[in-house]
Amino acid sequence: MSAAQICQFAILGALIYVCKMAMAPLPNIEPVTLLVILMAVVWGWPGLWSVYLYIFLEFCTWGVNLWNIYYIYIWLILFIAAMKFRTVKSPFLWACIGAAFGMSFGALCAAAQIAVSGFSGALAWWISGIPFDLTHGAGNFVLIGLLFTPLKRLLESVKR
Repeated sequence: MSAAQICQFAILGALIYVCKMAMAPLPNIEPVTLLVILMAVVWGWPGLWSVYLYIFLEFCTWGVNLWNIYYIYIWLILFIAAMKFRTVKSPFLWACIGAAFGMSFGALCAAAQIAVSGFSGALAWWISGIPFDLTHGAGNFVLIGLLFTPLKRLLESVKR
């Protein structure tokens, strides 16, 4: 990887973090899903550097907690899914993928929560968070539907 690419991925990882923090006052409405998808679509596997830099910045800000440990595998799952559909051009399909991911976010977290609170505790934790997952899914649908195409064009020009 060249020095220019390292700088590019560092800036993009910081951008994911800054965009999330800027939208933090809105509960479970975040641009991270959109940006993780775009890292996979535009850069492929090297884009994962930006995603894990974002996760590292979360750890630096909030410390290592159970909720941000989930990020290590949850964003990877989304990245792999985006890699599978990488050639899809339809913003509507990407918005649907983002919505499904947002609505399943709590379930994905609950999988690891089992280790801490057992199956029944993880199930109760997940069920109590379903309204937030629905908000997350709706927010992803809107953000991705509106911004996927223009941001993809912008990031493709940055890549060149």
